[in-house]
Amino acid sequence: MQEAERFFLLIGQIIPIGTRRFEHGICTDDIGLNEIVRAYYHTYGLPTVITNCSNNYGPYQFPEKLIPLMIMNALSGKSLPVYGDGSNVRDWIYVDDHCKAVKLAFEKGKPGEVYAIGASNEQKNLNLINQICSILDDVAPPVEIPELRERGLNSYRDLIRCVTDRPGHDHRYAIDSAKIKRELGWQPEVGFEAGLRLTIEWYLSNPKWVDQASGGSYGEWIEKNYAWRAGKESK
Repeated sequence: MQEAERFFLLIGQIIPIGTRRFEHGICTDDIGLNEIVRAYYHTYGLPTVITNCSNNYGPYQFPEKLIPLMIMNALSGKSLPVYGDGSNVRDWIYVDDHCKAVKLAFEKGKPGEVYAIGASNEQKNLNLINQICSILDDVAPPVEIPELRERGLNSYRDLIRCVTDRPGHDHRYAIDSAKIKRELGWQPEVGFEAGLRLTIEWYLSNPKWVDQASGGSYGEWIEKNYAWRAGKESK
């Protein structure tokens, strides 16, 4: 199993702790987990290090996540749903950069410390999806895919649809990674546009993995959790 695959399957993503109030339930769960780890360090002296990251992307990411979902939907000629007006902002980091940061924090981080990991790539969701479409138009033009050519699709952007925003959708996540850069010397190596292109090319080159990850109960889960939203396009 490759490093990126291990990361997405086993480590997952921790949403950063801050002084602001989070609206989404998963954020409150992550905050609680961080506090448990802190308690074991302060009470029992367990040598812990916490890392908080921004949104990850790259190979082996489960297809229900935003970037792979948009890639696979586009190639299948399905709509590209955008919550609300697409102005929600996320900071994105390529998975290999995050893996290296976590490894560095594990090996050289100071016990009891918290390191925020981000690549300073804040993107509005709509801008991100437009970038995905632009790269796909370049590397896999709709005119070269028979089903899409027959539909007269000129650009994947034509598939973008705004849908009703989800409840409790936080407007912006941001990361200040100055501490890990200053204290541990970490720096992201993969620029956003380059990482996005690498990601798209990986999914195009690994259809077998995508089919396996997208089949069975996953397809049923997508139908249950996403299909109803597609019918609620924003006016």
